[in-house]
Amino acid sequence: MTRPVPPPGGSFPARPGPPAGARPGPPPEFGDDETRHPAVDAAVQSLANAATLAPADQIAQYEAAYETLRETLATIDQT
Repeated sequence: MTRPVPPPGGSFPARPGPPAGARPGPPPEFGDDETRHPAVDAAVQSLANAATLAPADQIAQYEAAYETLRETLATIDQT
């Protein structure tokens, strides 16, 4: 598979940004401390914090959160 090449005389047009308006925030607090899981809470918070990073830096945050959630779910399934 070949990658597209820039048009003559320049680069690709800018990609559109997110729509204007309020960005969704983290979910509201729910459950009590007994039903919450600290690793999941930390992963969700890291996703909320990633919103302030440049898009290229967000990828690492999303991958880390995914891995944390995957590992946490695996340990819950084993119990």
